[in-house]
Amino acid sequence: MNKVLIVTYYWPPSGGSGVQRWLKFAKYLPQFGWQPVVFTPENPAFEQKDPSLLRDVSPDLEVFKLPIQEPMQLLQRFTKKSKKQFKQGVVKESGSLLQRLMVWIRGNLFIPDPRVFWVKPSVKLLLDLLDSNHINTLVTTGPPHSMHLIGLRLKKKKTDLRWIADFRDPWSEWDMLDHLQVGHRARKKHRRLEKKVMQQADKVVTVSQNLANALSEIGQREVMVINNGFDSTDFPNTAPVIPAKFEISHFGLLNELRDPATVLNAVKVLVNRDPGFEKDVAVKLVGTINSQLIERIKGDELLKEVVAVSPPIPHNDVIRAYYQSSVLLVVVDDSQDGYWQLPGKMFEYMGVGRPILALGPKHSDIGLVLRQTKAGKTFENGQEEEIADYLSELYAKFKTGTAVKIEADYAKFTRRKLTEELSKLLNSL
Repeated sequence: MNKVLIVTYYWPPSGGSGVQRWLKFAKYLPQFGWQPVVFTPENPAFEQKDPSLLRDVSPDLEVFKLPIQEPMQLLQRFTKKSKKQFKQGVVKESGSLLQRLMVWIRGNLFIPDPRVFWVKPSVKLLLDLLDSNHINTLVTTGPPHSMHLIGLRLKKKKTDLRWIADFRDPWSEWDMLDHLQVGHRARKKHRRLEKKVMQQADKVVTVSQNLANALSEIGQREVMVINNGFDSTDFPNTAPVIPAKFEISHFGLLNELRDPATVLNAVKVLVNRDPGFEKDVAVKLVGTINSQLIERIKGDELLKEVVAVSPPIPHNDVIRAYYQSSVLLVVVDDSQDGYWQLPGKMFEYMGVGRPILALGPKHSDIGLVLRQTKAGKTFENGQEEEIADYLSELYAKFKTGTAVKIEADYAKFTRRKLTEELSKLLNSL
C-alpha cells in the first residue's frame, strides 16, 4: 500500500471544521489503497477542543508530533480582551495601544502566520521520516499556511517528492489581512510565498470553485476542487425527529463578518405577521459568538426571549442537535470571501435532510450548491421580507406535525466519495 504524509496543524482533539477535512480523508484513504501518515504539532494552541473526534482516528494510523512554540500565545497573555478578539476571528483596529501593537505584529512580522517558526525544525525531522518510512507523497493543508512552507522546503531538498498543496482558505487574498493591518511590504511577501508554493507543488487543491478560480489566477495554473462533505456514518438511520419547537439553529463561528442580523430581523417580521409564531419559534446559536451580537440580542425585547446562545459543543452532540432543528442556518462572510465559502456544516446539514437557510451572496458557491441540490435557499443581507416568506412556508409544514425533510441525492458529498476523488488524484501523481 502506498503511503502519503499529511502535514496539518489541526488534528484531534482540536475541534471545529478545520480539522475534519483531513481527519475524514485519513479515515477513508486505506479503502482506496493509500496509507496515511500524519504529522502535527504536539502542543498546538487551538481554542476549541473536541475529544469526540478521536473516534475517527484509527489505532493503526501513525501520527508523528513535534513541539511547537506559539509566540502569539505569549503576547495574548498581556490582555484578555485581545485573546477574546482573536478567538472570535476578528481583531479590531481600534483599542488600546498594546492591542493595536499586537495586531500589527501578528500581521507584519509573522508571515504567513505565527506558526512559521515550526517550519525549520519540522523539515529537519520530516526529511528523516520520509526516508525511513519510504514515503514519496506529501500533502500540506492550510491554513495555517506555514504548513505549505514545510512542503516547499521539503520539495526543494527532495526533488522526487510528489506534493499536493491543499488550500482550505485563501492566503494573500484572505479578508482578515485587512483587519491585521498588513502593510505593503508584508503583502508582497505573502504573495511571493503563495506563488512559490503554487508553482512548486505538483497539484493544488481547494474546497470550492470560486476559490479555485482565484487561486488559479494567482498561480497561473490549474487548481482542482474537492469539496468538504459529510460522513454518512456520523448520522444515525432513525425515524425523522419532529422538533418540539420551530427551531432555527446555527452551529459554529459568528463574528463581525458573519452576522445573522438579517435572519433575526426576519424572525421579528414573521412575529408581527403571525402573533402565534412567537410562542413556537426558537433560535439557537451554538459556537463562538461575537460579544457584540450577544449584547444586541440581550437588548432586544423579543430576541432575548426567543434566541438562546450556547458555547461550542462536541461534534457528536452537534449531530444530535441537527435533528432537533426545523431549519439549519449557514452564515458566510459579508465580504469577498463569502463568494467561495462552503462551510463543512452545510454538507452535514444535508446529511440530516433539514432545509437550509444560507445568508450570503446569491452568486456564491454556497448559492450554487443549494440551487443544484435544492437543499435550501440563499438570501443576502437586507432581505428580511424574503427570508420571512421562506420561514413562513417551512413553519406551515411544521404546524402540520410532520418533520420537514429534504429528499435529494447527496452521494457525491459523502466523505468516502470525496476521498475516492482524492485517491484518483494521488494515483495520477
